[in-house]
Amino acid sequence: MDLINVPKIVISCEQDIIVHEVDEGQPCLNCGERCSGFTQHKWRNTCSVCKCLRERHDIYNENFVNIRDRLGWKRNDDPSAQVSKDRTLREGYTWIPPGLSSDQIEEYMEQLPNHKIPLVGRPGERYRDVQIIRQLPKQDLSMEYCKMIHSSVEKKEYDIFRELRDSIAMDIGIVQEAPSLSSCDQCKGEIESTDLAVYAPKLGVEMCWHPACFVCCQCEELLVDLVYCSHTKKLFCERHYAEQIRPRCPACDELIFSGEYTKAMDENYHKDHLACHNCDKKLVACRYIVKDENPHCIPCYQELYAHNCEECKKPIGPDYKDLSYKDRHWHEFCFKCCECQNSLVDQPFAPKNDNIYCSDCHDKNFAARCDGCGEPFRGGDEEKGIEGMKKFEYKGKQWHEECFVCMVCKQPIRNKSFIPRDNDAVCVPCYEEQFAQKCSKCNGVINKGGVAYKNQPWHRECFTCTKCNKELAKEKFTSKDDQPYCADCYGELFAKKCCRCSKAITGLDGFGGTKFISFEDRHWHSDCFVCYKCNNSMVGKGFLMNEGDILCPECGRN
Repeated sequence: MDLINVPKIVISCEQDIIVHEVDEGQPCLNCGERCSGFTQHKWRNTCSVCKCLRERHDIYNENFVNIRDRLGWKRNDDPSAQVSKDRTLREGYTWIPPGLSSDQIEEYMEQLPNHKIPLVGRPGERYRDVQIIRQLPKQDLSMEYCKMIHSSVEKKEYDIFRELRDSIAMDIGIVQEAPSLSSCDQCKGEIESTDLAVYAPKLGVEMCWHPACFVCCQCEELLVDLVYCSHTKKLFCERHYAEQIRPRCPACDELIFSGEYTKAMDENYHKDHLACHNCDKKLVACRYIVKDENPHCIPCYQELYAHNCEECKKPIGPDYKDLSYKDRHWHEFCFKCCECQNSLVDQPFAPKNDNIYCSDCHDKNFAARCDGCGEPFRGGDEEKGIEGMKKFEYKGKQWHEECFVCMVCKQPIRNKSFIPRDNDAVCVPCYEEQFAQKCSKCNGVINKGGVAYKNQPWHRECFTCTKCNKELAKEKFTSKDDQPYCADCYGELFAKKCCRCSKAITGLDGFGGTKFISFEDRHWHSDCFVCYKCNNSMVGKGFLMNEGDILCPECGRN
């Protein structure tokens, strides 16, 4: 790989840094109107009004920030390594990488997440402001902003830390075109030749990053204005680099340069900074309780967070178990049934009318009762694997599973089908045996679609013609000696025969029956009673008989 021309970074370990952070009176982003504005605690990195962290307030840099001024480094006279305020604002940003053309600046910015692009008046401007304050804490950059460095030894250690950091670890990244195909050290993706890449001179020319991948390996935020620290071949922001070298007190947010400090809650504190978050009482060698990641002395914890017992109305201190149910709290020894006074610890219980009862007292007083045996329905206990009683409801009544029985055989019906009878239930076998209609022919139970004839029930398929077994449901039929016959069989077996057409006179071939004429044991259909000569109807007229034939008087005379 060809070597890249990396502009030389000139570092001067001057003690003066330029910081114009506005924090006093700024609103809290957590508390809103509940906080009257940030007021610095006398030694904590918190607001003395709302006790929220300083960084949770709307803190900002008052003036345009040149990052070299913040670091206390001399401004570089090389124009390729320095960008003026006018040029930066003219491009529309609060910061731009040095040494790039306008087109390259746009190409670089397009690779960053939208909300992190430092456009003037956009969310990215606020993001950069926050990261400058967060990644480059002023107390790490100048002793002027440290409150906990007092002895000459601590001052000496601080100077050594700063000089070694500035000369060995900290630098400003450089953005330029990649001379050849490369690989991003963060995401391992390709960086093609002439693509813009970020280089960290402290880590050599072999390592490069996509613009959006040039981040702190710990907080994973974009390294603000490309300021980085190298440690164990990794990129860190200054804050997290410093914490690799020195412990940081979480109370005051300063690095600890004293040889004597306190370790608690997996953190390192200045000796006097392990204190109650509320009253600042020193907690070294004292009992304390952690709430929301902050230590509290016992009195403050009880005042701020301890619940009052529902029974005795006294605070539930840290020495007692706090038993709770739906925002209500009890001492362990106060958690008992309001009726029998037995302890409910690790026992099933039930609330009723703002009181709590053991399961027996609750069932005795309030539980629904079985209409069969009169005993209550008892609930279960999931923790002990005890199932609650099943309840069967029918016509406004309720039964235990074993009490909901057939009125005939007295066996539990459970989940089987049943047939209602009056206000009772009958299982299917008993119903079929004792109450169901049975077919007059086969004696089988009629479940559906039966036929009634002469007040007797029949299966549809069993109600057939006595002679030919044709189903008679929905068919016209008649009977003889209480036996049903279809029209054809009845006519064939029992009906009178018409002397003219020889067909049966059954009365089944039309609505209202069939009219017929009888004379001297001879029979005719009404339509067939006509003159054998002229076919004129003789119904209601005088007629003559000639060898068994009917003649009208006129044809008889002829």
